[in-house]
Amino acid sequence: MHWFTDVIKKYAEFSGRARRQEFWMFVLFSWIISIVLNVIDRILGTTNGTGSGLLASIFSLAILIPSLAVAARRLHDTGRSGYWLFLIFAIVIGWIILLVFYIQEGNAGDNQYGPDPKAAERFGTPGGGGEPGYPGYPPAPQA
Repeated sequence: MHWFTDVIKKYAEFSGRARRQEFWMFVLFSWIISIVLNVIDRILGTTNGTGSGLLASIFSLAILIPSLAVAARRLHDTGRSGYWLFLIFAIVIGWIILLVFYIQEGNAGDNQYGPDPKAAERFGTPGGGGEPGYPGYPPAPQA
């Protein structure tokens, strides 16, 4: 659940990078919460003719900006600009392309959008680098 709350804490933070795990766990918890709220809406009778309920609609509006922010940070992790989010408006192909981008492994090491969020796992050092050629890698000691 901390994956969901961490994204909410970064409510409108569009800068930086988001790991795949952070993005997909946020999506998973959002879906679960939406399903639960839809069930509650049906029990309370607060659904409209299209099947969407009051509580689920309020929740969807509440997480709209955090969803866009974590999606932009996920694109940053793959070295892409957040402007790629506009592909969602391309009727059929846009969401497929975005899905491929969201699934891809993030860039190893720092990139123009910030330090590698998986640096500690990849290289044992926080913040980036760890191998020669990656930004942030400390230079070898001179003899």
